Amino acid sequence: MELFYRILETAIKGGASDVHIKIGTQVIFRINRQLIAIEAPTPTAQWVNEIVEKISPRHVLQRLEEEREVDFSYYAPGIGRFRTNVFQQKGEFCLAMRYVKTRVPGFDDLGLIPIVQKLAESPRGIVLVAGSTGCGKSTTLAAMVEHINTNFKKHIITLEDPIEYVFEDNQSVIEQREIGLDSLSFPHGLRHIVRQDPDVIMIGEMRDSISFSAAMSAADTGHLVLSTLHTTNASQSISRILDFFKADEREQVRRQLTGTLQAVICQRMTNTATGGVTPALEILVNTPTVRKLLEENRLDKLPAAIETGTEDGMQTFNQALFQLVKDRKVTEK
Repeated sequence: MELFYRILETAIKGGASDVHIKIGTQVIFRINRQLIAIEAPTPTAQWVNEIVEKISPRHVLQRLEEEREVDFSYYAPGIGRFRTNVFQQKGEFCLAMRYVKTRVPGFDDLGLIPIVQKLAESPRGIVLVAGSTGCGKSTTLAAMVEHINTNFKKHIITLEDPIEYVFEDNQSVIEQREIGLDSLSFPHGLRHIVRQDPDVIMIGEMRDSISFSAAMSAADTGHLVLSTLHTTNASQSISRILDFFKADEREQVRRQLTGTLQAVICQRMTNTATGGVTPALEILVNTPTVRKLLEENRLDKLPAAIETGTEDGMQTFNQALFQLVKDRKVTEK
């Protein structure tokens, strides 16, 4: 374990976001979105198998045996917390580990614009943070939860797979529930969550019609629901949600979404002029104009509504990038 801990410690000191360990090849770090091989002993099958057995929580070992891949949160004592995925390739275990910073960063630290704070303060409805894998959705979501925790007396319940950021009660009371450890599954946890008297519900990821139906029901009854979605732009997120449902259900879901959706924040990471990364945000807010387009099923008009809705806090990716260039955070190139 000593070598394993040394690798993780080196990753954090070197500013790596991810660590990749694969049998028979060099250990790889991802630093500023680039994959970099590091100088370390080449992982052997015996060493990787021992690591997997020692760091995997008891409740996931059986699932790993059956499904060949699992997600869990791993805390290395004195080093830090990592979102960990163990999977197999060619019959051998691999590890992909993402470093999760202990301190939840604030909006300014992350380069998030003021509308994100305003949306975090919404009294009810669904706020989605969308984007591709690795674009910082979970971190933005955590910043929103921490903002509520710092400034409002709310009861917040999270349902995550796995828990990434660990929150401490401040103004709010927070319970964090991990799938497999605290709840059997997302559908099972979502079925009971409204009975636990939450004001704010944070769902780690929208994965299917069951989770989205539960989110809409919760938003309908006055709760604020925060979650993430895998899409590449804000307007496409609506179509993605509808795709969760059967064709004959989509009309009703679209109408229900009209009344429950607050906003979609879609983000992409871009390199800064100083060598770091910052998010470019596309924002869709459920304004009367957007609501009308949703009601009339004119989803193809949503990009134009975003572009012309700057007074309501909306913006396209192009507008976001233009502003970043104007602020000299990003080079024109």
